Amino acid sequence: MQLRKECIAMLLAGGHGSRLGVLTKNLAKPAVPFGGKYRIIDFTLSNCINSGIDTVGVLTQYQPLILNNYIGNGQPWDLDRLHGGVSILPPFIRGKAGEWYKGTANAIYQNMHFIESFSPEYVLVLSGDHIYKMDYSKMLEHHKHMNAGCTIAVIRVPIEEASRFGIMDVREDGFIHAFEEKPKAPKGDLASMGVYIFNWRKLREFLLSDEADPASANDFGKNVIPAMLKAGERMVAYRFTGYWKDVGTVESFWEANMDLLKPNLLNLGDASWRVYSRNPVKPPHYVSPGSRVRHSMLTEGSVIYGFVEDSVIFHGVRIGENARVRGSIVMPDAIIGDGAVVEYAVVGEGAVVGPGASIGEGTDSGGIAVVGSGVRVGGGAAVPAGAVVEEDIAGSESLFGEVRA
Repeated sequence: MQLRKECIAMLLAGGHGSRLGVLTKNLAKPAVPFGGKYRIIDFTLSNCINSGIDTVGVLTQYQPLILNNYIGNGQPWDLDRLHGGVSILPPFIRGKAGEWYKGTANAIYQNMHFIESFSPEYVLVLSGDHIYKMDYSKMLEHHKHMNAGCTIAVIRVPIEEASRFGIMDVREDGFIHAFEEKPKAPKGDLASMGVYIFNWRKLREFLLSDEADPASANDFGKNVIPAMLKAGERMVAYRFTGYWKDVGTVESFWEANMDLLKPNLLNLGDASWRVYSRNPVKPPHYVSPGSRVRHSMLTEGSVIYGFVEDSVIFHGVRIGENARVRGSIVMPDAIIGDGAVVEYAVVGEGAVVGPGASIGEGTDSGGIAVVGSGVRVGGGAAVPAGAVVEEDIAGSESLFGEVRA
């Protein structure tokens, strides 16, 4: 018999992340490498343990192998517990029937048995694809203080981006008056962060009702939250003022990595709120006498012979002589050949950029160029700003529509 837990977390980590394109071709979005030595999911898992929440169900679905192996027994996040800890929860067959998770609410519904095994009073529902540091225990105290049935973390976003989020209309007393999921013409800028705290008995009631509705999309934003509002439940907003980034697009993913170069935005060196990760054993990074590194992050096992500026370099990366990397993200074990130029780009894990090749341009105004994981860009080839390379390019070829001499 499991020990009772006051609050457990359910972490939704099964998303495809289609807007990240080739970066999620072979892995789930929460497993995408981030910030030199992390994966996106590290931030949410670290928030949980730092907030005193030691029981986490991770709901996986799309391309789960790498994510499942990465999380493992949860040891890096101190979630390898005898009672609680981290549990991987994929869809499964019941009797003679089974189905994929149909939506965020259905994913929780299919795992009610897991939740009830801990008899929690509260359930924290999280997304595994956001970059932020947040103390969920303070949100839980707010939830209790307001005697809420559901508390939703909210943050102000630029109005031009508001249509990407669920937008709240909140009264002065903190209660949610109205909610629109990804409105085409948003009336406000107070966005849901995809962080919810529910009273478990109340959430269970609405999950059962939602599952019984054949017309429902079985989604929290589209169905469950509006249904709770319509029923007059006590719905409370918890305002968050720290750094938070939805890295659902290539542009936002690139921006979030670049933000790490500004410690005043998101300080990874904060000893009071560490971000934990599972890291390979690599030797120290090496910077050669003829190289130059400015305003960048370098990680273990990287070898630098060229010039690096305003960039995030992951473990095992090799940057050749006279190569230039600027305003870019170079993922694990990628190779940048001698004399190559990489500007305002994301180079995927294990990709090879041949000698003299060029990726992107000297400004991000044309968009971020992306080279997929394991892709080889031949020597002398050119990839323009905003281009996405999914397959190998032979040497001296160009995506500009011409062939270099």
